[in-house]
Amino acid sequence: MKTVLAAVFCVLLAPAAARAADAMPEADRALVREIYEELLEIDTTHSTGSTTVAAEAVAARLLAAGIPVGDIALAGPSPKRGNLVARLHGGGSEKPLLLLAHLDVVEAKREDWSVDPFTLLEKDGYFYARGTLDDKAMAAIFTASLIRMKRENTPLHRDVILALTADEEGGEENGVEWLLRERRPLVDAGLVLNEGGGGRMRAGKYLVNGVQAAEKTYMDFELVATNKGGHSSLPVKDNAIYRLANGLVRLERLAFPIELNDVTRAYLERAAAVESAEIAKDMRAVAKNPKDAAAAARLAAQPSYNSIMRTTCVATELAGGHAPNALPQRASANVNCRILPGHTAAEVQKAIASALADPEIHVSLAEKEVAGPKAELDPAFLAAVERVSAEVFPGVPVVPMMSAGATDSKYFRLAGIPAYGVSGIFVDVDDVRAHGRDERLGVAQFYEGQTFLWRLVQALAAGG
Repeated sequence: MKTVLAAVFCVLLAPAAARAADAMPEADRALVREIYEELLEIDTTHSTGSTTVAAEAVAARLLAAGIPVGDIALAGPSPKRGNLVARLHGGGSEKPLLLLAHLDVVEAKREDWSVDPFTLLEKDGYFYARGTLDDKAMAAIFTASLIRMKRENTPLHRDVILALTADEEGGEENGVEWLLRERRPLVDAGLVLNEGGGGRMRAGKYLVNGVQAAEKTYMDFELVATNKGGHSSLPVKDNAIYRLANGLVRLERLAFPIELNDVTRAYLERAAAVESAEIAKDMRAVAKNPKDAAAAARLAAQPSYNSIMRTTCVATELAGGHAPNALPQRASANVNCRILPGHTAAEVQKAIASALADPEIHVSLAEKEVAGPKAELDPAFLAAVERVSAEVFPGVPVVPMMSAGATDSKYFRLAGIPAYGVSGIFVDVDDVRAHGRDERLGVAQFYEGQTFLWRLVQALAAGG
């Protein structure tokens, strides 16, 4: 994910989950760890790595497991940006279930880490390596699940597709976008399971099991002020740096309106059960009436809640001037916005320009807009997740959520294919290391995720 964790909880408080990982056969636990280690130790960063190498490694395992070569595709726009798509055939009573994970990872420099980022280390109850959480855990679990279904001849009422893809974290060759555009029959599905959700815990206490049903649109805007410049010994009032700085001060005060959708309203209602009495009261009040200004203001004081209730924009980079002894000819800033579903970059661009209150500051989109569709939540799918979650994590509520970050689910949603982020992998909300130094995932949580996802896939595709 480009940004992780859609919401972070401020207080504890559901009972710890019952451990169900031992329900998996030991051979399958060993298999998933073996696949996990292999994937983690393949460099799939954008700068020096190759998702093709990882895709080929998985393809070899699937062939060895007996999946026909005709049901495995290695395809991509360039030699180092390969994707893998494999299929198990079912009865066809429903459109396929697609299991999605991305193979690429964010950059990781050895000198920045206390361990080797591309060697799996199991230490003190954690797996350490780049991609342990984002997103090679799900890639390994889904691969092992497909192999087990093939081995056990699991009766399927629908096809099950495994898609492991490139350039989710960045780059110009996003695997999901390319597959939907160039090879849609390979990934045309009725339902997609992806990253973006997952469990939240604090100090060992399991809080909620999240289901990502929507996400905000990531968009960078470039703000530019220009001037003819001149000699610094002859300053003038019209200074590009001052003009931009004053505009940014005004932009700081921009607050987009509170706005809920079906997903965020359900999130506030359900997540209130694991919050303090004061916060829970405000959550329920805003869920009932988003125009309750006092309750909304108290919730918005916490960044995690503010981010799910409104579009947000924040200045993230500054540049200006060309010489220490010259008046600046140009000053620029990057403003990063996370836009609520149902709204466009053009709307936000207009709001930024209005807040700057200076027509001499030019506002432009820094990238192509890929806006997610309006948030939707399928009650039947949520009920299926709740049933499985109750088996694996009794007493832990399932909550719908909208991610403030970006995942590849948006491409499927834009193509009219329902996609949900759900993993059953719990992460401590106070120690989130995806994209950061010494990325890690709890060993117990990894195997619990394997159990949860195996049972969920069975519920959605097996029998019938």
